[in-house]
Amino acid sequence: MARIDNEYFKDERESGFTVIGTPVQRSDALGHVTGRTEFFEDRNFSNLAHLKIHRSIHHHALIDDVDYSEALRVPGVLRVITHKDVPGNWYGVLRLIGIGPDDEPVLAEDRVLYVGEPIVAVVATSEAAALEGASKVKVSYTELPAVLDVEEAMSPDAPVIKRAGTNYFVYEGHHARRIRFGDVDAGFAQADHVFEWRYSSAPIEHAPTETTGCIVVPQAGGRLLIHSNTQAAFFTLDNTALTLKRPFTDLQVKGGTVGGGFGGKVDVMVEPLACIAATLTNRPVKFVYTREEEMQVSSPRAAERIYIKDGVMNDGRIVARKIMLYVDAGAYARHSPYGATKAAAHMPGPYTIPNVYADCHCVYTNRTPSSAMRGFGVTIADFAIESQMDQIARALDIDPLQFRLRNAYRDGDMKAHRKVASGTALIEVIQRAAAMVGHELPPEYQAMSSTTPRGAGA
Repeated sequence: MARIDNEYFKDERESGFTVIGTPVQRSDALGHVTGRTEFFEDRNFSNLAHLKIHRSIHHHALIDDVDYSEALRVPGVLRVITHKDVPGNWYGVLRLIGIGPDDEPVLAEDRVLYVGEPIVAVVATSEAAALEGASKVKVSYTELPAVLDVEEAMSPDAPVIKRAGTNYFVYEGHHARRIRFGDVDAGFAQADHVFEWRYSSAPIEHAPTETTGCIVVPQAGGRLLIHSNTQAAFFTLDNTALTLKRPFTDLQVKGGTVGGGFGGKVDVMVEPLACIAATLTNRPVKFVYTREEEMQVSSPRAAERIYIKDGVMNDGRIVARKIMLYVDAGAYARHSPYGATKAAAHMPGPYTIPNVYADCHCVYTNRTPSSAMRGFGVTIADFAIESQMDQIARALDIDPLQFRLRNAYRDGDMKAHRKVASGTALIEVIQRAAAMVGHELPPEYQAMSSTTPRGAGA
């Protein structure tokens, strides 16, 4: 059996790496258990104001009128903020890497696209007053048809919910991120067996112990100091500055400890409005989600629906794979176009298949916008691909590890993205895993190697 150790990767990393398999104390553990760790909410400021949001009660509706006169009469309410107070109201969190268009408003203008979409922000001297003020805002709506299913959203007769005219993100003029490798129809015609199954996932909330939030403090000279639990301080600073239409140097972000993020605190959700409120009131402003808000409107992992169709020979070789993936972005893009791109980059899994066809759709629905979460774009795809491998192995009565070894990519194989595979080591990983759990492999499978070209002996 080939080895997975410093010898195998001797040219790719320094020796002496001994962390895996050994107990290593977290650098922040002592502070957590002694209560010395400081979170953004541990900072106290005099004259602190609080910001709360009046949110949409409809999945999809036109906004006919917004009346916040009663909110202004609530004792302690300092200011009501609408979209007119946001200098750059339309944004996209991926604009920093050139992915557009800016498709989401900080505060809704003439319509709402999901339940919980922010419409009006209320700033008050206490949290209770801000909550009461937000509850006093009255919004008149004309409800519109909602689309809540990804495949329904892609149908020609679905209500179009995006101003761009499609219910899907457009990739360089195409309806999806696509893979076209070989001739998949010819592969299916050649195959002894054709299998197709559908896999799906639901949205998954990150459920961090600490909800999303920040405190913004006005500084001398007009600068703003942002105490935030963001996972990405510079990402937050740059996107907030663009929304405020102010120089990046006007803002300073202090991050620090994040009480659980997992990808959910990468979207820039609270800082722009808190900055606007601090500027308008010249007071420190705190904007933090309630647990209900965190569950309702913070970006979850996207729900995905995946169809995988495989053409397989009697000897277990996969000769064709067709994948149709639908990623539910929800009402706005956020990180989902990138997630669908990651999914396409991961297809068809770590296997050498001569004919591959994939369409990875980033679909808009009237659901809470989804975004980043721990390997998003890949995690659910892996679940589907490996479930497919297990089902095929059972159907053909082939050992599931042997089935994977027969199809595992090797160094020098051409992947479906027309990149030559290198440093694969999948065969060795499977061999080592089998040995560790006592799963016996026949000698010819133990002799396989990722560095041996396909067809050259083992």
